[in-house]
This record gives sequence, C-alpha cells and structure tokens, in this order.
Amino acid sequence: MQKKVVMIIAFQMFRDEEYDQPKQILEKAGFQVVTASSQLGTASGKFGMTAKVDITLKDVKVSDYDAVLFIGGPGSHGYYDDPKAHAIAQEAIQQGKLLGAICAAPGILAHAGVLKGKKATVHEGDIAALKQGGAIYTGNGVEIDGKIITATGPSTAKAWGEAIVKVLG
Repeated sequence: MQKKVVMIIAFQMFRDEEYDQPKQILEKAGFQVVTASSQLGTASGKFGMTAKVDITLKDVKVSDYDAVLFIGGPGSHGYYDDPKAHAIAQEAIQQGKLLGAICAAPGILAHAGVLKGKKATVHEGDIAALKQGGAIYTGNGVEIDGKIITATGPSTAKAWGEAIVKVLG
C-alpha cells in the first residue's frame, strides 16, 4: 500500500524550498504527495515557485493520509487562527498520524493546541507562538517528539523530509 502525505501550503508566500525539497524526498521514497491550500489553482511561493493545489483545506480528510505536513513561509501565518487548519492538526493527533511543520508553521500547531508539553522547534521569529501554545522549545534544527516532527526553516528542509520518511518507514 502506497503511503499518502498531504502538504498544506499557503496560497501565496509559502516557502519554496520547504515545500520542494521534502516533496522530492517523499516522492523518491515512494509516497504519494497531495498538495492542499486555502483555495484551488496555482499557489505561489515567496521566491516564485508555483505549485498546483490538488484540494482545499475544507476537503482534507485526515483519515486518507499517513502524514499531515504544514509548510512555512510568510503566508503560513494566515493559518495561525484558521479553524480548519487547527481541526486538521487536532484530527491528525487524535488519529495517530504523523504531524509535521517547518519554519513558521509549527506556530499553527501551537495555536491548534497540539504542542502542549511536546518538544518542538520553529523559526526564531515564531518562538513566542510556540511557547504560548505550551510547547517545550528546543531550538534544534529538526525536533521529533513521538509522531510530531518540527523544523526551523529552509536550511533544515532536507533533514526534515528525511526524518519524515524515516518515521513513516
């Protein structure tokens, strides 16, 4: 059975390499990757990368996936107070799915209340959001706490993707 992963990106201003590098690693490892965003169409990254959006957030069924991954970049702040993004993160935890976030996106998980008492890392500009959500901020490049994998940003995108593949088996 091929494993399926959903990568959730901002429709505008997702971080190009945080989407592209892990996606390539996951696909090379044989995973099917579905891209979700707030709307259908062509999403655009901070540095001009484009990505075809397969489904909207409202159509994400967590039970269909082995992992739910939130991609960072300036646009990811739009999900900090998004009830649907929060529900997806909460369902992933409830269903025992792997939940990942990189750069600013761990703040989404913190706002969703799923990082309380969990070790996590985040882009340095978003440390306060993590701590407010009850996370134990480690400052590591990639942090794994059970089935939650967080990373700090573009320089750790490759290692984050590799950690996801390793945990998913």
